[in-house]
Amino acid sequence: MEKELNNLNGFYNLIVNFIANYSIQVFGAILIFTLGILVSKQIHKLILKILNKHNLDETLSQFIANFIRFIIILMMGIVALGKLGISVAPFIAAIGALSLTAGLALQGSVSNFAAGVVLVATKPFKIGDTITVNSIYGEVEEIKLGYTALRNEDKEYITIPNKFMIGDVLVNSFEFRIVEGSIGVSYNSDIEKAILTIENVIGMQKDLSSKNKAIVGIEKFSGSSVDIGYRYWVPSKSFFKLQYKVNLEILKAFNSANITIPFPQQEIKILGEKSATK
Repeated sequence: MEKELNNLNGFYNLIVNFIANYSIQVFGAILIFTLGILVSKQIHKLILKILNKHNLDETLSQFIANFIRFIIILMMGIVALGKLGISVAPFIAAIGALSLTAGLALQGSVSNFAAGVVLVATKPFKIGDTITVNSIYGEVEEIKLGYTALRNEDKEYITIPNKFMIGDVLVNSFEFRIVEGSIGVSYNSDIEKAILTIENVIGMQKDLSSKNKAIVGIEKFSGSSVDIGYRYWVPSKSFFKLQYKVNLEILKAFNSANITIPFPQQEIKILGEKSATK
């Protein structure tokens, strides 16, 4: 019993000595860290207010404000540890080593985030635009710092890492996408009538772009036909649907107007061999 009382008394003295010697340091460290959190919140709000006042993109503004807030909290945490008498040099060295390791492991993600910042700042496209990158197209649905999300006509959700948006050729056709087609017409047909027929068919479509006028004309002269090319703009959400519809209407219109669509023909002559007579 006496031994237990001595242990308890020793523990009590240890607590008293710790409070007497380190209470001010602990209180100061807690006060510094709490003050850092409060100051970081106010600076976060101030930065957001300034950036929004200058009409900077919301995603980029949040990223900048959150990053600065994190740096402030980290710095105040280091100061608080120093107040407790804990050497921060090993922590800084460890953070540096971890940062280097994480940077090497996540260099793809870091490059995506850096590309995302460039995209948000330069704005080569916006939500609702139709873009094509790496032979993949779709309407822009989301622009994140790490990736850009597209939605195509098949309602597929496509995510493209932002580093491909910066490093490759990107085509922005805004809310429309161009359809390019051609059809062969017999040399004996009225070519001007065929061109006018295609123009009328395209002109009767209500869902096509009213800003960009359709283009119809002779594309090339083939061996058995005059190829008439046509180009028109359709909403990206109905690219294939309208393209197939227009093709059917053109075929119907050609049949009604007796415009001939030739098919390849080959003439084969078989030359008989004369048997040699002696």
